[in-house]
Amino acid sequence: MSFELLKMVGDSQKKKAVVDVRSGDTVRVSQKIKEGDKFRIQIFEGTVTRVDRKDSHTERITVRKVTSGVGVEKSFLMHSPLVEKVEIVRRGKVRRNNLRYLRERSGKSARLTQKDFDRHAVNELPKEEAPAKEAKTEEKAEA
Repeated sequence: MSFELLKMVGDSQKKKAVVDVRSGDTVRVSQKIKEGDKFRIQIFEGTVTRVDRKDSHTERITVRKVTSGVGVEKSFLMHSPLVEKVEIVRRGKVRRNNLRYLRERSGKSARLTQKDFDRHAVNELPKEEAPAKEAKTEEKAEA
């Protein structure tokens, strides 16, 4: 019984639509940053080196990029309210989930083979809120 309750609470915390991110993808993550009493959006673009707990409310991706010759890795919770948007830029062909071997590589050896994919179809999120709004407008029209 407690497992069902935990699952129900976890599902209520999930965002309704999240992009299907895989290891090897090059993604652009828009994250909210709070400075004082203001919020701004910061974009972090890099290669997904790891996907943890797929299809869970605690799903996490690790993104790596090289800036000024220094490797930077950031982890993002996919269902966090601070993660505004995750956009897939490029799909890479990989055969494993954890790409830690990219840490030791640089230059051409760190490149991944690109796979063909439909960028617009992958980044399009399903609209689940539209039918609910239509139902409300129909109720108001009937009343």
